[in-house]
Amino acid sequence: MDATQSAAQRRTRITAQVRRWCEDARIDGPRRDLSADAALLIAAGHLDESTRQTVVNRRRVGRTLPDVGGFGVLRILADDNARLDHKARSMRPGAMQVLASYRAGDLERRLLTARARFVHSPAHWANGVRSIRRDRRDGLHLEPAQREELFDALTRTPAPMTEGRTDQATAAALSVAAERLAGFAEHTPWAAAGRRAADALGSAAGQQGDRFADRFDALLYLAGTLYDRIDGSAAWHSDYFAVQRVQLDLADELMQIAVDTVALRGIGDELSAALRSAHGDAARDQIRSRQRALEPVWDQLVERVAALARIGDLLGQAEGQLRSMAAVQRTMSLDSRIDELIARAGARELSTENTHHVGDQIGGLDEVMLGYQALLHGDILALQARSR
Repeated sequence: MDATQSAAQRRTRITAQVRRWCEDARIDGPRRDLSADAALLIAAGHLDESTRQTVVNRRRVGRTLPDVGGFGVLRILADDNARLDHKARSMRPGAMQVLASYRAGDLERRLLTARARFVHSPAHWANGVRSIRRDRRDGLHLEPAQREELFDALTRTPAPMTEGRTDQATAAALSVAAERLAGFAEHTPWAAAGRRAADALGSAAGQQGDRFADRFDALLYLAGTLYDRIDGSAAWHSDYFAVQRVQLDLADELMQIAVDTVALRGIGDELSAALRSAHGDAARDQIRSRQRALEPVWDQLVERVAALARIGDLLGQAEGQLRSMAAVQRTMSLDSRIDELIARAGARELSTENTHHVGDQIGGLDEVMLGYQALLHGDILALQARSR
């Protein structure tokens, strides 16, 4: 198998994995909170162009955001508030309705407190006449209304939906039921059917991974975690990939993915609402044709995130090579100390075969890194082609 086929198979595999995660709105693996930087870049996708540019300017000069306890937590707080408020309004008057209203009110107060702390933080926003004028001149000032919009955008930070105790109890009950069903059916004429039913129950109980509100949230969360992974990679910031860092503006790529994803979700929701209220086959067919016209946009977004995933995958391999290089260098240092010790003792001559072998390993590392650079270059070119 040549290198081109291997790269093509790798691209197909990773793209299929990203697409499955997004379509299922469920991502396998350990939960990772998005960094404040990734959350800000994704939130910028919800803002108008003027506010977004100011946010970019502030980020460029190192202006930070007020701490509200984590933007993933803020999203969960906002979702729980909306859910409980809707539940309280739809319930019949009574003790349960009062309890639901009280819980919704408590969440709303916490959300309002976080909003006030964010919007009016004197440590993060200019509040004097001279400082406001200076920030306006430098394109760094956000008006209170713009800060409100940014806070609202941050409440939409993609985060896994909370799995309650009921879901955990259900999964445990399904596991127990599967074991008992398999045991009862054993040594009976229905053993095969029992095993199939038990497997189905066990599969339902064994589903893992974080679940998201929809495919768009899953896509944005995955893009954000990949941004954090690449930006936090020692290999990415090494001299080996200096050219690639110039080729790919990682922050701008994440923000543009967010802009397009938010726009696609908004237009899709409007088309779905129009389809529900449409009268006549001709009107519905027209709306469906516009929905189909948007399908390539979703495919392009998946490909862009998959390209980031491929870069992250390659950097993980490159980091392994860099760790090996560090271990080899430590070995060479140790060999040098051993050499000096034996030379001083004069007991015998030091064999240099192992040292030559270590040197050959280091010499081969450059060739390996060149291979990684070539693959990264191809992934970045593909990413930039889809961004245009």
